[in-house]
Order: sequence, then structure tokens, then C-alpha cells
Amino acid sequence: MGGVGDEEPALKRMKFLSKGLVALSNGSSSKEPVGGSSSSFMARPLSSEGDGQVIGSRGVIKREEFVKIIARALYSLGYKKSGEHLEEESGIALHTSAVNLFMQQILDGNWDESVASLHKIGLEDESIVRSASVLILEQKFFELLDGEKVMEALKTLRTEIAPLCTNTSRIHELTSCIVSPSPRQDTVRVGSRSKLLEELQKLLPPTIMIPEKRLEHLVEQALILQREACPFHNSSDKDMSLYSDHHCGKDQIPSTTLQILEAHDDEVWFVQFSHNGKYLASASNDRSAIIWEVDVNGGLSAKHRLSGHQRPVSSVSWSPDDQELLTCGVEEAIRRWDVSTGKCLQIYGRTGVGLVSCAWFPTGKYILSGLSDKSICMWELDGKEVESWKGQKTLKISDLEITGDGEIISICKDNAVLLLNRETKDERFIDEYQTITSFSLSKNNKFLLVTLLNQEIHLWNIEGDPKLVGKYKGHRRTRFVVRSCFGGLKQGFIASGSEDSQVYIWHRNSGELIEALPGHSGAVNCVSWNPTNPHMLASASDDRTIRIWGLNCMKVKHQNAHSNGIHHCNGGT
Repeated sequence: MGGVGDEEPALKRMKFLSKGLVALSNGSSSKEPVGGSSSSFMARPLSSEGDGQVIGSRGVIKREEFVKIIARALYSLGYKKSGEHLEEESGIALHTSAVNLFMQQILDGNWDESVASLHKIGLEDESIVRSASVLILEQKFFELLDGEKVMEALKTLRTEIAPLCTNTSRIHELTSCIVSPSPRQDTVRVGSRSKLLEELQKLLPPTIMIPEKRLEHLVEQALILQREACPFHNSSDKDMSLYSDHHCGKDQIPSTTLQILEAHDDEVWFVQFSHNGKYLASASNDRSAIIWEVDVNGGLSAKHRLSGHQRPVSSVSWSPDDQELLTCGVEEAIRRWDVSTGKCLQIYGRTGVGLVSCAWFPTGKYILSGLSDKSICMWELDGKEVESWKGQKTLKISDLEITGDGEIISICKDNAVLLLNRETKDERFIDEYQTITSFSLSKNNKFLLVTLLNQEIHLWNIEGDPKLVGKYKGHRRTRFVVRSCFGGLKQGFIASGSEDSQVYIWHRNSGELIEALPGHSGAVNCVSWNPTNPHMLASASDDRTIRIWGLNCMKVKHQNAHSNGIHHCNGGT
């Protein structure tokens, strides 16, 4: 595509830690009585060294805690008798008798007794006792209201809750439930007494009351850590097993050419999958674009050739619902097409000015275009110009995106990306030390992948003040615009074209180069990862072909692998 210069500073590889893990919310608990009972059930005792207090090969697991969370898990799963047998055989009670009594009083609705028991279960922090008491008394208050015992509810609020609750706004909310019953839907704590017990479990120390589903959380946490440590993880979490440590091989990365598409008559400059993954659009120096359809077996066939542009087609953009497609001619016009019929619905342009980029608004009601006079313009679908942003807002060779929050992203200078808030007109900038050739926005609108002249790709977090969080290097770029993309499961990988005819794939978090895929015989200009199939990747090349990459194990040969069957459509209106 467009020629650009070249510089090559040394790589500064940057690694960053995974996000902190978030604890799971507690599940619902049973209303049945809690506690152990005698039985003659004989189970194999837990492995341990004699009567040691720790178990496991590294001696870091406390035996008593381990038994308790297993018992808690058994009760949570509904295996009440098994939980009771474990408590009896191990001699380790899940909870003290005082805690068991307290929990049963909650489930039975004995509010005054449960508040009294709260002071006897070993809590040292008075603030926790006060907060827990308020939770219990609020449940009492709401149940009295539900029973239409308004005066008793008012007495509970005034004499029991108010002296303990320091949150005056909460007192006002509870009072409004008596004065005006209609707002109660917003203030009543949704759920039953079991839900109250879950809230108390979150509040009380785990040494007093073992958290619900603690074992499930520990196991899930271990699986997540294994998943995030796996450099090739690109498969569904459902494929992970508790029976062995998780590790994916490179066979989860699309690295085998499954299909070669040869319908274009000149260099292919751009490819992009639809949001639903059912279509692929390609743009070419042959002044056409092609819509390819993905069948149920993963094979692609040409659906429509979109003709009508007077100059090469530089890019495409899918509508939010994937029913329409924009194509952008090089400094020419933008055309809007119906995907199902291949018919051109509208042509957008301005006399004396060429259009250089295109994008859809998240609502699908407007389109956005960068113009050769460096302005950005917004159009209604019928071609009416609605708004424009003058000045240095875009470049001759530029990408264009808009986030779900209405922030327009464009290359405004050789080494800067503009983030323009359409509503507030506020501007933010990503400043690079090298010329920017292209960029790609992540699916969640939180990250921007910026490709530079010096053969580096930078990952920016654009939430708040933009921060550089990753760097990738290894591909080749000396003369042309080469585009990169996010992809794979949860967009955990970065892929890029390269002038050495290969497709490069990096692990997003570590920056490690995973694959360099040979096959093309010309520069690879653009790549696109199927957003709904982490095992499908497309690449467009100067060799006039598009390659569809998949897994090594997928040796399926699709019919008409070298597909030239085209439905020709006139792009005129």
C-alpha cells in the first residue's frame, strides 16, 4: 500500500502482570439445620503424616482448615449426610455449637435470640457485631412490614436499628418504606433468610463462619492461574480439567493454511471479519471488495463482488448488526452496501475532497469519515452531512474508529493519535516517538494497538490517561502500511502482517513471539482474527490471495478451496 520511511531502534520488551483475581460471590445456602450428627459411616481417613497438623507435599495446608472447607463444600452441594459423617469421623466440627445455634436461629427467624447469640460466638470487633446486628434487625423490620405489623416494624426501627446504625440515609430509606410503601421495591434486600445468612458470612471472619463455596473458589482460582500462565491458551475454559494441570500446546494457535482465496485480480490490502464471524470482507488494489461467507464447517466462499469504485479500495467497515458494509476508495468515496443482496445503497463524498477512512457509529445510524483535507465528517445514512470536525484531525493514510462511548479515534499527526469526545469536544492524545502507520481498537474499547514505522507494535491502555502497557517486535516493515489486530480467546493474542510474507503472532500479556507463519509469496498487508472463532485467522497479501489459517488438527479440505465463484454486483445507485 502507501509507501513510508523506515527507522529501527532497539526493542524494549515490556512484560506486565495479570489482573488480580476477583473472589466469587457466595451461593445460596440450605434452610435445613446445620451441624454434625453421629453415624456408623466408615470412610478412608485423609492422608497425613501421622497426626500432623499439616498435609500436602509442601506442608502448607492446615489439616483442620482443609477438612472444614471440604465439609462446607459437601453441605453446599447438598450432601448433608456426607458432611455430617465427615465432621464426626474427623472429629473436626465445621462450626462451633454457638455458631450452629446462631445460624439456625437466623433460618428460623428468631431475630432477638440471634442478636443475643451474635455476642457469644467469639467476635472481638464490636463494629462487626454492630453491622451484623443491623443486618439481622433489618430483616426483622422487613418481615414485620410484609406481615402488615406496621407499628411493630416502626418500634424495631426506632428502638433497635436506629441506635446501632450510623448511616442516617439508610434510616431515612427504611422510614420511607413505612410512610410510602411504593419505594420499597428499591430498598428491600432481595432474598430470603438464606440470603441474609450469606451476607452475614461475608461480614463475619472466616474463622468464625466458613464462607460458602470456599473450596470452589480455591479450585477455580487455581485453574485461572494455570490458564493465565499458559502461553498458548486459546480454547474454551470448559476444556480445562481438574484431573491434571492445564497446559495448551501450540496446536491451539491457528497456524495451518486451511484455504486460499484467489478471487482478487490485484494486491489485497485489507481484510476484516464481521462481528458475528459469519462473513469476511476484503478490499483490493483491483478497485473491488468481496464479501465472503463462512459456512458451518469453517469454509469460505465468495458471496458478492462489490464493484463501482474508481480507485483502489483501501478499507472496509461492518455495521454493528453486520447487515451492511462500508467500503472506502483511496481518496475517493465511501460506498454503503447491503450484505444480503450486494446492492450499493448509498455513496458518500464531497466535491473536491477525497475520503480516506470510514467507520460506523455504535448505534448504526451514522457513519464517520476521514477526509483528505484532514477533517472528520459525520453523515446520516441517507448521505446528509450532520457534523464535521475541522483542523488537523486525520492524515492522508489513516485508520478511524469510534468507541461505544462516542470517542472518535484517528491519527492526527505523524506520531500522535487523537481521542476526541464527540459530546464534550475534549481531546486526549497518544504521543509516540516514531511515525504511526495504523492502529486497531480492542473489542472492549479499552486498548489500542499502534503500529509504528520502526517495526514495533505498541499496546496502549486508553482508559483515563493513556498508558503504554506492551510492545511487540519481530515482523518486517520497510515500505508499506502493515496492519495488526487483536485476536484469539478473550483477545489474548496479537497478530500482524509483515513484508517478509509471513504472519506474526505474539502472546498479548508476555509479548513473546509465538509463531511466524510462512505461506504467502508477497507482503502481508493486513490480518483479521475471527471474533467468534478463536481458531480462525485471515491474512491479505500482495500476492493477490487471502489465506485462512486454522488448527493443525483440522485437516479438512473444503470444496473449491481455490474459490473463484463470484456473484458480480453493480455498485451504481
